[in-house]
Amino acid sequence: MNTVLKSSARMGLLAAGIAAATYPLLLRRRCLTWGATHDEAGSVLPGDELLPGPCLVATRAVTVDAPPGAIWPWLVQMGSGRGGAYTYDWIENLFGLDMHSADEILPQFQGLKAGDVLPLGATGPRMRAQVVEAQQALVFQSEDGNWVWAFILRPEGETTRLISRNRIAAPDAGPLGRLVTLLIMEPDSLIMERKMLLGIKERAERLARIG
Repeated sequence: MNTVLKSSARMGLLAAGIAAATYPLLLRRRCLTWGATHDEAGSVLPGDELLPGPCLVATRAVTVDAPPGAIWPWLVQMGSGRGGAYTYDWIENLFGLDMHSADEILPQFQGLKAGDVLPLGATGPRMRAQVVEAQQALVFQSEDGNWVWAFILRPEGETTRLISRNRIAAPDAGPLGRLVTLLIMEPDSLIMERKMLLGIKERAERLARIG
């Protein structure tokens, strides 16, 4: 029995080692640029100037079969105790973020303006709206300055490209922290953000059909 356990442990370590070596080489770029074109991933977007020289940039995107006006209301009502994040609420709420994804436009949260602060749960970072350009760009920055999250809307004929960009600095992260971010946080962020973008897409397209 001990031999089997030792063999399983070795196999587990080997698999982890292979994953650690493979992800940066073969999968990381796809993880950090899911859905985005080469030009979108490489372009300068509103909000980039708020955090120069980040240690991590993730640009993800989706095509929405709706005009910007059908997408914008879902973006401005995002947040804890507001419209949620349109992703896996049960995962968000394991961390006490109080996320409950709305399936309707909430008029009381449509007046977002630059300078407004949105908390992410009771103990999460407070995000301040830095850029609010209706139906074009919505950019938040954490109050410690280490996280910038931008949503950009680019019309393309009868569709709209919804682009999400995260710029993150981790000035106090040591080697272990960087490894955890690389192998755990980055793939996890893709799972959550992909669900969010598709959730906004579904809601916006439904709204456009009704409208």
